[in-house]
Amino acid sequence: MSLSMYDASLPLFTRMLGNLSAILHKAEAYAAERKIEPGVLLNARLAPDMYPLVRQVQIASDSVKGCAARLAGIDIPSYADSESSFAELQARIAKTQAFLGSVTAAQLEGSEGKSITLNFPGTELKFTGQEYLLHFVLPNFYFHLTTAYAILRHNGLDIGKMDFLGRP
Repeated sequence: MSLSMYDASLPLFTRMLGNLSAILHKAEAYAAERKIEPGVLLNARLAPDMYPLVRQVQIASDSVKGCAARLAGIDIPSYADSESSFAELQARIAKTQAFLGSVTAAQLEGSEGKSITLNFPGTELKFTGQEYLLHFVLPNFYFHLTTAYAILRHNGLDIGKMDFLGRP
């Protein structure tokens, strides 16, 4: 049995966003317990030229909702990127998971050969659907998930590899 584009993407995205949600719940509790202003964690960065935690979560969300929509040939939901609290990040994750849940396996059938073009300032990237998923979306998604994890771990949150991976 071959691995479908759906199986290689949406269930994985949903699960990993759930793991991120659990980590953010721990971070919120940690901030309250230690009397740390939540904004300290939400705006924390690994390096001065990197995005803060809030933006890492936003980009992780954007990458998977964009992927699902592009592969399915439907409109990408637009989110305002205005989150400034743990509750707002949780709502964004839930909204993204709900959108992912609305996309069916049938909508992604045959998308491995679909032409996907991304336009960025000064550059245009062209992929097949499979290349887009495997060589752009998955690495980008995991980069931002990992960076969000690392920001919180660096700031003292007691999380480990199993928090990132989640329980099967």
